[in-house]
Amino acid sequence: MRLILASASPRRRELLRRAGIPFRARAVSVEETRHPGETPRRYVLRLARAKARAAWRPGARVLGADTVVVAGGRVLGKPRDARDAARMLGLLSGRVHRVLTGVCLLEPDGRRARGEVVATRVWFRRLSRAGIAQYIASGEPFDKAGAYAIQGLASKFVERIDGCYCNVVGLPVSRVCEMLKAANCL
Repeated sequence: MRLILASASPRRRELLRRAGIPFRARAVSVEETRHPGETPRRYVLRLARAKARAAWRPGARVLGADTVVVAGGRVLGKPRDARDAARMLGLLSGRVHRVLTGVCLLEPDGRRARGEVVATRVWFRRLSRAGIAQYIASGEPFDKAGAYAIQGLASKFVERIDGCYCNVVGLPVSRVCEMLKAANCL
């Protein structure tokens, strides 16, 4: 099996490596603007499909993924700057939110695709302004959906989760394995 991961994310690469799934990574660039009225689920699935299609080469299976955080009906992607990161962390403080990852497995013919969205609920403890500022100063939140990395310094913010931990990191590995098995790839 030749699997291409349509992602520049070091976290997605590491998750697949640790699961023992052979792949080659190919960074792609797609427009990530959310369409008016588009639900968060449709948004991440559309982006996962677009990324898979952008990385497709004849004869290769391509895995595309996109992750967002949804808090109070707001979709939180990657923060633009420190002020945006502080805003996002303030929205998450003391609340439950959802992490949604759209996953698309594009078949070698380039036409057939399996796609779905995996959701995980995450409970954050209440964060102080000083705690938020200290976390932002670490630099960790800037390339992460929702401005935090559960596997990093932000682990101390998380009281509990309901669902797949790897999904919060950026790729629901168990579900990806099921998709690959269904496609006779594992």
